[in-house]
This record gives sequence, structure tokens and C-alpha cells, in this order.
Amino acid sequence: MGRSYSDTLLAPGMDTNSGNGYEVRGLAREHYDRRVIAPRAVAASFLLLVALIACSRMPDASRRSTSGSGLQDLLDREWSYRLDQDPLFATSVGVHRANDRLPQVGASDWERRATADRALLAELETIDRADLLPDERISAALLERQLRDRIASFEHGAWQMPFTSESGFHIDFTQLPRSVPFETVEDHDNYLARLRAWPQLVEQQIANLRLGVEQGRVQPRVVLAGFEGTMSSHLVERAEDSVFWAPFADLPERFPAPDRERLQAGARAVILEQVAPAYRELHRFFVEDYLPATRESIAATDLPGGEDYYAQRVRWYTTLDLTPAEVHRIGLEEVARIEREMAAAGERIGFAGTVAELIASLRGDPRFYAASPDDLLRHAAWIAKRADGGLPRLFRTLPRHPYTVEPVPAHMAPKYTSARYVPPPHGGVEPGIYWVNVYRPETRPLYNLTALTLHEAVPGHHLQGSLASELEHLPPFRRFDYIDAFGEGWALYAEWLGLEMGMYEDPYSDFGRLGFEMWRACRLVVDTGMHALGWSRDRAIEYMAQRTSLPLLEVETEIDRYISWPGQALAYKMGEIEIKKQRRRAEEALGSRFDVRDFHDAVLAHGGVTLPILAEIVDEYIARAR
Repeated sequence: MGRSYSDTLLAPGMDTNSGNGYEVRGLAREHYDRRVIAPRAVAASFLLLVALIACSRMPDASRRSTSGSGLQDLLDREWSYRLDQDPLFATSVGVHRANDRLPQVGASDWERRATADRALLAELETIDRADLLPDERISAALLERQLRDRIASFEHGAWQMPFTSESGFHIDFTQLPRSVPFETVEDHDNYLARLRAWPQLVEQQIANLRLGVEQGRVQPRVVLAGFEGTMSSHLVERAEDSVFWAPFADLPERFPAPDRERLQAGARAVILEQVAPAYRELHRFFVEDYLPATRESIAATDLPGGEDYYAQRVRWYTTLDLTPAEVHRIGLEEVARIEREMAAAGERIGFAGTVAELIASLRGDPRFYAASPDDLLRHAAWIAKRADGGLPRLFRTLPRHPYTVEPVPAHMAPKYTSARYVPPPHGGVEPGIYWVNVYRPETRPLYNLTALTLHEAVPGHHLQGSLASELEHLPPFRRFDYIDAFGEGWALYAEWLGLEMGMYEDPYSDFGRLGFEMWRACRLVVDTGMHALGWSRDRAIEYMAQRTSLPLLEVETEIDRYISWPGQALAYKMGEIEIKKQRRRAEEALGSRFDVRDFHDAVLAHGGVTLPILAEIVDEYIARAR
């Protein structure tokens, strides 16, 4: 997944290029004259073509419809307001005007933002969409989608439940040391100011959680077992043992000695006197007050207004107008299809038993597990590097920004998923990070690692997210938006692309790929089953354990994630189904003229979009390619 680290601090519901190759080629084709060009005209024609290509690489502020100016003004004001409301998000996208502040997250702040969103939505509805240019219509549709979701999330009280089974505002805050600039003395002072503001944010979030308890908006108790460890790990006696000390451990020699001494003294004081005590109070509240008030039921439909809330989550995460029952049916069909493919893969392996027996056999085979955490990390890094080498065959446009491979931080790992992509702060010097969970490597089979790496690194989240952030001609809200159905659908499609890249070198890793696809198909079944159709947690665990190659620890972790984050797990498979559908449609329409590199450039050239908008983009691509 590709969310910004600040998402759970502010975003309600929990729910984050100059190399635009296909547009350049398309424009050049449109202006190419098939007549023989007279020699004396060659130079002038060539210069005209160069100028056209150069213009296609730059945003054209003058190319705007009559209503486009009004839309652009609205987009600018909404973006500026969003940056003012979330200083952490502003920092992450390269806007540093409030690097010393944290967002305000009290109840009155949520109410004020919802009121502003309603006013923006009302203004957006007055703009004549028929008069907009195609890309302007996309921007208007995506902004409307965001505003409606923010309003709905506020009205459903999602801000009163800032925890999932694996994440929360207090976990995301631990990423602050790698998510803000540290080039100057002022940068370090700004960081200290944010640490000093932490107790107030904790106080506001505790008040929100208390309000959730009063109104019955609390997480199920079962998914929060052991969650207190994500707070107690920050109750340090020495500042140097805190994750927040890292920026002060080795201050640059270019800083004056008095500043180095002052910064380190200030860091020790704020960590021990403000940060750690705030975590201590959060830990006390969680253990003594919140956990006893959590609910026994697991369904989102058991929350106040729960049926409407879950239906809205399904629409938000799939970007499609589908009911939970319809998604459940699609999931059952996908599970049946993949089961047949897994059985065929078992035959290629030479296993004589059933798919379930093969999964059990692989889970218990020690040769498929890393010898140590470092060994697991090395395997992941090697696969990632091989994937880098396979990209040029499938993509014309590649991101400029690099990524690295690191373990999930130890204080998060026991309750965390198997891996995640962490995007870099925009305009900074940090790389993107492919996080690999090396906690208990004896439970994490290597035959799953190739598909996992393609999903989280390249050609999955790093490639798609980095290209989106580099589309500098788009409105900034689109460059930094994350639409789960598109982003997660693309990452699952990237696992499948591993076949074309030659990444699955043996039948076991290919079986792992199918197991991962089955995992995402099972999500459609168990998420809707638990939240809308009365399934128990045990039934969901059994259903997934019997059909996927995931280790049992991972199955339980995943089921708890779906319980505490309703609907998000639906995005992966629904998005992948649609991307594959659009590729088949393009292949059939273009025949021998289909070029997978051009198709990928077209799909990625507009940043994250909804699945209906993606279909329109592919329509345009097919027409242009013809």
C-alpha cells in the first residue's frame, strides 16, 4: 500500500513527469505528414516538430476551457486549504511553510473542515462540466469524489476510530524522523517543535476516542490484542533509545558547536519530558479505558449507521457502484477460477494431492524459509534488483526517484503486514522504501517473496506512485492522491506482469504468485462476508487458510486488518480485474499494433484515477493508436 505516513493523523476513515512518453509520441504522430517533404522544408519541419514535442512536455496554462478558469481557481483554493489543515501532508509534498506544526484533530476541527468541504462541493456543482476539456473533467470528477468521501467519513464518525489492527496516528508519528528535512539547524528546530506539539495531538485523539466510546464507534476487541505494545515500546528511560532521537545521533559537523549542543540537549528534554509521557498517557488510556470499551462484534454494519457506512466504504474503495453482495459473488467466481489454476500448478510441481494438501506441505517444508531476518532481507533485495532489470521491456517511461529495501521497524513488526511501500517525501533526499517484515522469518515462505516484491516495489507501488508524483502538469491534488482501486489494482497486476518479465523462475514461486492472487480474491469473499453477511472471524480465517499459501500467522493478521479497516481489502482484486479487462480490450482492438509499453504509459499518464475514468482513458488510447 502507498499511503503517506501522515494519513492516519488526519485523513478521516483511515483510509497516499516530464518523461510523458506516450503523449509526445502521440502528438508527433498527429502532426506527421505522410507526403514526401521537399528537401528545403526539412529543416523547418524538424524545428516545428521539436517545438511541438517540447510544448507537449510542459503544462499549458493557456489551454483551458471557458469553465476551466473557475475550476482551476477552486482547485487552487482547495489545495491551499488542505495544506494549511495538514502541515505534515504539506511537508510530504514539498511545501515547507509550516514545518514546525502538527495538524489540529479535535472535534471542532473536524466539524470546521466538513463545513468547508460542503461549501467547496456546492461551488464545484455550479461549474458546467460539459464545457470542460477532457482532463479538466477528470480533475473535477476526482475532486468531487474526494469531497464527498471526506464529508461522508466525517458524518459516519470515522475520525473517532483512529486505530486499525496494525496502524494508528501514534505509529505513523514514529515515521517523522525520516519524513521531514534535516539539512539545516532550522530543520532540526522545526522537528523539535513538532515533538513538543505531540502531547496536544495525543490529548485531542484521546478525546476523539472517548467520544467514539460514548457513541458506540469502537473497534472490535479481538483485533487489538497486543496493540498496546505499539505504545509501550516508546516509554524509554534514555532519549538515545527512542526512535525520535535518530536525527540528533550524528549532527553535521558544519553546524556550529553551540547549536549541536543546544539541539541535542533540547532533544533529550523533549523526548523524556513530552514525547514519552504522551505515549505513556496514551498507553494508560488504551489499556484502562479504551480496550475494555471495545465491542465483541466484528461487522462494520454493527456500528451506528453501519449499513450505510459499509456500503459507502465499498463504493469508495472499489470506485464502482456495487453492493457488498455483488462483490461477494465476484469473489466466489474468482476463487473458483484460481483454484483450478492452482491445481494445474500443483501438477507441474509433481504433487499428487489436493491444493490444500500442497499448501500444507509447502508451509511445513523448511527449505522454503530464510535462515535469519537478514537472509530474508537479502532475498527480497535480490528479487527487487532483478525486477529493475526487467522494466525496459514493458515500460517506456520510468520514474526518476530510486527506492531501497529495509526491514519493517521492530517496534511495528509483530502486528504488521508482510510488507509495505513507503513513499518518499516529495522534494527531499530520501528514497522510497520497500519494507519487508522480517519478524519471525520462519513463518514467511520464500515462494511468496517474488510476487510480494513486484507488488510493493517495481513494477508495482514504487513505479506507479513515483510516476504519478512526477506528472508536474497535473493539479497537485491529483499527483499526490491515492486511489486504492487503481494503486492496489495496479500492484496486483504488477505481480501478474512478473510472468512476462520472467521473474517466476521455478514452479514454486509461480504457485506463490497464484496463492497471492487467491489471497486477494478471498478478500472479496471474507471482507463482505464479515461486514455484511454475518461471517465470524473464525470462519473467515478458515476460509482463507484453506485456499491461500499464506502462513497461518499472516492469515490471522490479515483477517484482523480487514475487520478493522472495512472495505479497503476489496480494492486490490477489483482494480486488477478492471486493468486486465482494459488491456484485453486494447489488445483485441489494436491487434498487431498493440504495444504493451504504450498501453502502460497511457494507463499511468494521468496519475491515480477511478476505474470508470480508466476505461475512458483506454478508449482515448485505442482511438489514438488506431
